[in-house]
Amino acid sequence: MKRSLLKYLSENFSDDPVSIDRLFVSTYIIKNKIAVKKNVLLQNYTITTSNKKEYNVLLEFIAQITVEKVLFDIEDLIEFFEFVISPRDRIVNGAVYTTSFVREYILDQAFRTQLASLHKLTLADIACGCGGFLYTAAKQLKKLTGRSYFSIYKEQLFGLDIQNYSVVRTQLLLSLLAVSEGEDIPVFEFNLFQGNALNFNWYQRRNNFLGFNVVVGNPPYVSSRNIDVESNRMLANWKVCSSGHPDLYIPFFQIGLELLSEGGTLGYITMNSFFKSLNGRSLREYFHEKRYSFQIVDFGALQIFNKRSTYTCICLISNTTSENVCYYKAKSLYDLKSKPLPYETIPYEKLKWYNGWNLMSMDLVNKIESVGEPFSKRFITRNGIATLKNDIYIFKPVFEDDNFYWLQNGDLYPIEKSICKEVVNPNLLTTEKDISKIKQKLIFPYEFVDGKAKIFTEKRLQKQFPFAFKYLKSKRKILASRDKGNGKYPEWFAFGRTQSLELMRYKLFFPHITPHSPNFIINEDEYLFFYNGIAVIGENKRELLVLKKLMSSRLFWYYLKQTSKPYTSGYISMSKNYIKDFGVYNFTSEETQFILSQTDQNVLNTFFEEKYKVELPIEGKNI
Repeated sequence: MKRSLLKYLSENFSDDPVSIDRLFVSTYIIKNKIAVKKNVLLQNYTITTSNKKEYNVLLEFIAQITVEKVLFDIEDLIEFFEFVISPRDRIVNGAVYTTSFVREYILDQAFRTQLASLHKLTLADIACGCGGFLYTAAKQLKKLTGRSYFSIYKEQLFGLDIQNYSVVRTQLLLSLLAVSEGEDIPVFEFNLFQGNALNFNWYQRRNNFLGFNVVVGNPPYVSSRNIDVESNRMLANWKVCSSGHPDLYIPFFQIGLELLSEGGTLGYITMNSFFKSLNGRSLREYFHEKRYSFQIVDFGALQIFNKRSTYTCICLISNTTSENVCYYKAKSLYDLKSKPLPYETIPYEKLKWYNGWNLMSMDLVNKIESVGEPFSKRFITRNGIATLKNDIYIFKPVFEDDNFYWLQNGDLYPIEKSICKEVVNPNLLTTEKDISKIKQKLIFPYEFVDGKAKIFTEKRLQKQFPFAFKYLKSKRKILASRDKGNGKYPEWFAFGRTQSLELMRYKLFFPHITPHSPNFIINEDEYLFFYNGIAVIGENKRELLVLKKLMSSRLFWYYLKQTSKPYTSGYISMSKNYIKDFGVYNFTSEETQFILSQTDQNVLNTFFEEKYKVELPIEGKNI
């Protein structure tokens, strides 16, 4: 949808779903020249000249979409329905428009598994939103079976959504489909319900319920921090939610699969983070226990949804057993036109549900991981400090004198030099010399006891550092808003998290995400703190120098590209979760000396690959 239309709608219309729905339905009917003679629901949502004010608004909106060159076909209508959900509901419910191309592919694949029973097949979308999947399913079933829409809606399609207005929009959408194709009857009988999928009881809604033949959809995109209190409580009822802080899409796998009849098929377009995330660990374990027949089309960093940064995959899961997962890494959305897709077959037994699934080039990844010791056993990795309000604690002095750094944050504040430490952002480093250029000051209301930071008492902070105290007190209300106001800190001025608040002798800095093998910088100032990036810490500088050379190699970068989470524009994550299983070779003293003395990276690349006994594919060698 064009932003100008969104702006137009937000400026001219209320959030009242009924008035918005009447506007959209009437626009669609007029633009597509549909005659509604009998259907009661559509007649109730059609604007007529009897209400001149509302009719003038309709004409104005039609004029606006004409200027914007919007056809207002059925896909435009579905997208408009999805995008006029309020910002609050969008966060809570994770609603997002799914393109017809994806819906058609998923349903086509699901129906292929049920060809023998299409006339009596039952299909459900348990987070149906405004009904896009049910609309496409109805069209395909009509084409495949020749049944009336009335029969399909009454006997074959089922939908559930947490919002009542989404249920109504699904009814409107399905009614428009039928009427536009000549099936204009007074009332359609729908199996569409309002409820929370986390506790909705389908057995109470259907007599002799034996499960659905097909479950499809786009589970809600809601991160753990935005899940409402009631839903968060219900997550505990689902086994797949027992690790980490699960995002809302995770239980929808278990819910959907347990609603399938024997031999049924589930088809989702959803997040791919469960491959490797901590909160996906229990879900991976669930898949390993059940040994479902599982096909994955992974879009990696490809952006499938307009104006929404998401990392997605299509999951096609049959309620039958298999020893393998079939995996395909898509290069484009239009790879879906290839039939069949050239899947890679990966045995469940080779996938690690606890540590995360490495689904690409498994043989090479496993070989690299089998060498020496795992990275996590050999080295300690730290994320940077987390104040949760960096703009209050971290600053570049406007100027300084003998006793104070002067901080500009609204007003100009003097801050005692003795309460400040130095801090850097490793994401900005390219050479060791850059450290002096990017150093900032960090207000550090802690003292070190046995190498670890201990927070000042409020009384001590006020007495010993009155100017810093006065500044922090002026920002107390802002600090209290951290963690949505629910933070429990030892003192109100403490950092939001206690991570990396210890003295670290040697630090090997590198960024969290990067588009290419980054610059690894070693620093030996134990009082230098860091934020945003990552550091490997140690007491042996020589060992970190060898590690720096190894991590700079094409071998390491190849491994990381196979195991890590991709981001847009070719960026990938270097989070410790993705490097923890990398095998660190046990080099001899002579080999160590060779590595440290060698300055030609190509020579080192060849040396490392020979030691690991791997031959990288051409892509890896051209990195």
